[in-house]
Amino acid sequence: MKSTTKLVLACLLLPTFLFSQEEQDSTATETSTFNKFMDNLTGSFESNAQWYLNDKETGRFEEDEHLRANSYLKLNYYFLNNFSAGVQVESYAPQALLNYDKELNKEVGLAEYYINYRTDKVDATLGHFYEQFGSGLILRAWEDRALGMNNSIRGGKIKYTPFSFLQVTGLYGSQRRGFDVSDSEIMAFNAELNINEIVKSNFFDQISLGLSYVNRNEDFTSTSTNTEKIEIPKNVGAYSARLGLSFKDIYTNVEYVMKDKDVRLNNIQPNKVSFSENKLFDGSALLFNLGYSARGFGVNYTFRRLENMSFYSQREDKNLINNPTNRATLNYLPALTKQHDYTLANIYIYQAQPGLYIENYESPRAKAGEIGNQIDVFYKFKRGSLLGGKYGTKVSANLAYWAALNVKISDPDGIPYFSSDNLTYESDFLNFDNKIYSEFNLEVNKKWTKNFSSIFTFIDLHYNSDYLVEANGAKVDAWIGVAEGTYKFGKGKSLRVEAQHLSTDDDARNWLGGTVEYFFNSNFGVYLNDSYNYEDSPIEENSKIHFFNLGGSFTKGATRVSLNYGRQRGGLICVGGVCRPVSKNTGVTLNLATSF
Repeated sequence: MKSTTKLVLACLLLPTFLFSQEEQDSTATETSTFNKFMDNLTGSFESNAQWYLNDKETGRFEEDEHLRANSYLKLNYYFLNNFSAGVQVESYAPQALLNYDKELNKEVGLAEYYINYRTDKVDATLGHFYEQFGSGLILRAWEDRALGMNNSIRGGKIKYTPFSFLQVTGLYGSQRRGFDVSDSEIMAFNAELNINEIVKSNFFDQISLGLSYVNRNEDFTSTSTNTEKIEIPKNVGAYSARLGLSFKDIYTNVEYVMKDKDVRLNNIQPNKVSFSENKLFDGSALLFNLGYSARGFGVNYTFRRLENMSFYSQREDKNLINNPTNRATLNYLPALTKQHDYTLANIYIYQAQPGLYIENYESPRAKAGEIGNQIDVFYKFKRGSLLGGKYGTKVSANLAYWAALNVKISDPDGIPYFSSDNLTYESDFLNFDNKIYSEFNLEVNKKWTKNFSSIFTFIDLHYNSDYLVEANGAKVDAWIGVAEGTYKFGKGKSLRVEAQHLSTDDDARNWLGGTVEYFFNSNFGVYLNDSYNYEDSPIEENSKIHFFNLGGSFTKGATRVSLNYGRQRGGLICVGGVCRPVSKNTGVTLNLATSF
């Protein structure tokens, strides 16, 4: 692997020196050549390492390797004549961090590479690339290292902008999985049209139209005998249409997606339920957004309905049961709820429920998707007003409600399920009866003096895990209160104190949490936080554990180093509404990130 990496880097760097040599006069030196080369080179390095420890409270670490690290080196070089090229080398030595994708299994490997040509009208890439069509309902290839996710596509992509009002994109390739790619080919097209540049409107400030198509081509041979009675399609396509409008301070957009019929999947595995000739199911998605934004006030409403919208670049893999790291996911379906920064607010987290899933076949019970909405409101009380005070007061609120799609057929208890004789179903288009999750939160951000400010947060939620990740049948009604204060001493010194409480009569019962964080200057800070399930839980023995973390960080220019010792509560880690499960553990963590 080392020789491969050197070869790739040599191929990238050789043209650079050739170009440089041609432009130098006879008196140029090797130093000037090197300086010119470095001026065109950018990159970043990130390493996240953890030493897992045995702990009488969280248990022994039973796996072989206690010390693990995920590291990433990314290099980009900008040539003459609008060309650029780059590589990403990744290391998982001696193993990837706990709960990351098991196919990230190389101590050092060339993970990605690309070469790009860009002008005002053309943007062409060969190699690995990222892309998103619309909101991502139909396609999103992206990377998030905290989630252990990298769904880039290896192949070719070209964006062409023939006119200022039109951009078209075409791509072809295979999606990344680990250090390889999935056993399928992806072909996709997208068009973005700015209509009000063609037809001037006296009413709308902006009118935009988007059209997308994504096709997955896969020779699918299932290891299950359940699929013998149906002809599984080699090509499965998805189609999207989007419309965006804005008028002064009002904006709205709508997107609709249709997905071709495909074999039904439990996550990524074909269902272990008898098939017949009509056991292929299509999918759909509808997203609507309406908002108003003016100085000091904003409101935004979002509605989304997903039915059988799980879309993978590879349909069957024995290593992907439950698919905790979202490997081989083609589209982007985040939970549309408020994303919280506080520890206790992230215990009961909603995840989007887009898939078509049969729990068993003797008494078939199903999830076909989700339907729900959320509304965000922001208001700033002006300075000098009764509630604004000397510095003003910011208030924001969010209300979210999500339900499982209602299936026409149900058992005597009203639980939706598939018809056991032919395994078909019908769903109501607008039915919010099967409540999965609801949340109301209110946040007040107030600056009291020149140096002191506070944030008060209240959250009231309902959580039905019977439809969610844990699937343990727990139904939770809880409220969470958070009070946070920050005092700035000047010259970068500040003290932040935070107190949290989660109260419920259900599940793991009551929690208490808090954080103290002190910055000695703008570069160096330390912190201590703790979360404690102080009441005996009826679902877990020995639940009274302090999940503490003690650490600090130092930043200098584009380099940041952080060190932490503490315990990780088992559950979910979420970024942008997408989550991965993590195991309960104790350890020392070192993070390093730099760019140049």
